[in-house]
Formats: sequence, C-alpha cells, structure tokens
Amino acid sequence: MWLRPNRALDKRGLRRLIIGLAAMALATASLGAWQGNVFAPFFALIEAFVVGFALGAAWRAGDRGERIAIGPDTLEVRAVPGHRRVRFQTYWVRVGLAQGDGRQRLLLKSHGNELEIGAFLGEEERTEVSRKLMVLLSEVSGQTRR
Repeated sequence: MWLRPNRALDKRGLRRLIIGLAAMALATASLGAWQGNVFAPFFALIEAFVVGFALGAAWRAGDRGERIAIGPDTLEVRAVPGHRRVRFQTYWVRVGLAQGDGRQRLLLKSHGNELEIGAFLGEEERTEVSRKLMVLLSEVSGQTRR
C-alpha cells in the first residue's frame, strides 16, 4: 500500500502557474512604473522569484510518502524518500486513531512501540487507511492461525 499526499498540479501545471503569477506581477509593476514608481519592476522580479521558489518547495514536499508492506510475519513501513524502515510483527500490531495536536493521528502500535503514519493525509483519508489496514491485518493473521 502506498500513502502519498494529494497534488493538484503536475510539474507542467506548476510551471504555468508560476509563469502566470510572475507575468501578472510584472504587468502590475509596469503600470506602477509608468505612473512614476520606478522601483516597482525590481520588487516584482524579487517577488516572482520568492513566490516561485516557495511554490516549488511546497510542490517538492509532495514527493514524500510511505510504503506499507504486509507479509505473513511482518508489517514494514518505509518512508519515501529516505531510508527509515520500521518493522512490526503482523500478529501483534494494532492500528488505532488517537487525538493529538488538534487532529487525529493514525498509529501503529506493537510491543510498546508506536509509529504515526499518514500524517500528510486528511482526516477522512486517515480513517479509510485505518479501516483498510485493520482488514488486511485481520486477513493475514487469520491465515497464519489456520
């Protein structure tokens, strides 16, 4: 199972948005320069670069995700990008939603350890993921008992 944040734009759409915002800012600054504010285009260029950088950084943050692999003996959560891997024994892991930091947290618990997953998901998505994980874990643990 892959958990990824939602993205509204692809890379091409992001470029178009940044170019459109920069064009509008420069058009407004040109009007200001025509009326006597000679520094307006300079500040519009600075604004365009800062806004473009911020939007690009926010878009790149959408690359993160988590891969959850459930096997007969282990449940493994791997953070992508990154090298963080956490393993739980499938039979003992418990899935739960807990209140914290003004939002629901989706937690995997086993043997005194807990791991929050899907922090970048919305409330409804976390609830749906918890249901799916509970079903998958019950299926896997039911097969191992037989």
